[in-house]
Amino acid sequence: MIVDRIENWKRYFNNAAWQRAFDFLGSLSADSDEKKTELDGDEVFGRVMSYATCGPNEAVLEAHRDYIDVQMTLSGSEGIDWFPTQSLESSGPYNAQKDVEYFKRPGPAPARVNVFPGTFVVLFPEDAHMPKQMTGSSSEQIKKVVVKLKMSRAGLAS
Repeated sequence: MIVDRIENWKRYFNNAAWQRAFDFLGSLSADSDEKKTELDGDEVFGRVMSYATCGPNEAVLEAHRDYIDVQMTLSGSEGIDWFPTQSLESSGPYNAQKDVEYFKRPGPAPARVNVFPGTFVVLFPEDAHMPKQMTGSSSEQIKKVVVKLKMSRAGLAS
């Protein structure tokens, strides 16, 4: 997992796929339309969405195998709990079509990050994550973006 300010993204990545992803993130605002945007077909795409944050008992713990997530709020704040996938028990089979596996929450998260506009979180396949969580004592409506970047396009060492 990587957490940083959007202006620092080039410290971590240097290829065309990441450039597309972060150019897209930089083009968005709280007024952006909620929709899926293909940046490079199904290899790199983004989805803007809104929802109400919730407590940890309502949030879902998930991970992906084929895609890296880059998540950022556009308005409001959201807590994301992090767990290493190898330490988790699956709560069902991996869904290859949706590239998602869900896990049972084993207890408190080893790490948590609160995401605010301008802060991005990169979640790799080994990073199980539980987004949608409240950062305060009550739920709030947020708008966020998730960019999906296919592992084969990431240009990262294996």
